[in-house]
Amino acid sequence: MDTYDVNELFCNYYEKWITIYKEGAIRNSTMQKYKLTSRWLKKIAPNLKIREINRITYQEILNKYAENHERQSTMDFHHQLKAAILDAVDEGLISKDPTRKAIIKGKAPREKKVKYLNQFELQKLISDLDLKNEINFDWLIYLVAKTGLRFSEALAITPKDFDFPRQILNVDKTWNYKESGGFEPTKNKSSERKVQLDWQTVIQFSELIKEMEEDKPIFISKKIYNSTINDILKRHCNNVGISVISIHGLRHTHASILLYAGVSIASVAHRLGHASMSTTQKTYLHIIQELENTDIDKIMRALTSLNN
Repeated sequence: MDTYDVNELFCNYYEKWITIYKEGAIRNSTMQKYKLTSRWLKKIAPNLKIREINRITYQEILNKYAENHERQSTMDFHHQLKAAILDAVDEGLISKDPTRKAIIKGKAPREKKVKYLNQFELQKLISDLDLKNEINFDWLIYLVAKTGLRFSEALAITPKDFDFPRQILNVDKTWNYKESGGFEPTKNKSSERKVQLDWQTVIQFSELIKEMEEDKPIFISKKIYNSTINDILKRHCNNVGISVISIHGLRHTHASILLYAGVSIASVAHRLGHASMSTTQKTYLHIIQELENTDIDKIMRALTSLNN
């Protein structure tokens, strides 16, 4: 990294740090988050020099950011700045770690209700799909409904990802649909997984893809947009008179149906490619609470039956 002196602007140091240490080493979507942090830093502390960074000035940066963001977003902002600051400490530009004991504030999170369909509504949706004898976007919707894949994961599926004899779909990459296309790594290591397929899906896709090139994404022929698939999905939802959901809402639908069917949180977390069960529990808390209430009724009936 270029030599810096203590009078260098911190925002300039951070921008250079991103270029040197992060560019080409992280997913492009993650890189965009670092660049957004850089823009916020320039806005909040455009004149702050490296020598002026201490616990108070650093806390002031966090507090200013927290005025317009939720606590989790402020935490992410803090972690991205902290990595560069610790390097500056190692280089002797800052004498002590100013991020130690930082207080993370932020606006109260908006209530986010996960949108999903029940099993009856999903069946109505699937019945309206135009599942021809060749691949189309309705087949993409169908595959997400049956597997719970993320949109970018589904787009990256190639014929060789199907292991039909074992009824398995290998998920080990994503498709960069937001930019110029191309394969990218999965969201995290846990997202690399093998998703079990039902026999009906196996039979359908074994016929659909048998003439397709092994290494090419089965759903990609030109640039594809999330909004395009959501518009198709909206039309089908309206056709059958059910709530309109997004393609990501289909992933939630898949998970909710499994939970209501009694599948363990651990198994659902693995199938979805969540980094931990806590992510699954947090996302589907309302469903889990509803199931716990049902369990309480079962417990009470079981205990009542023990009375003499």
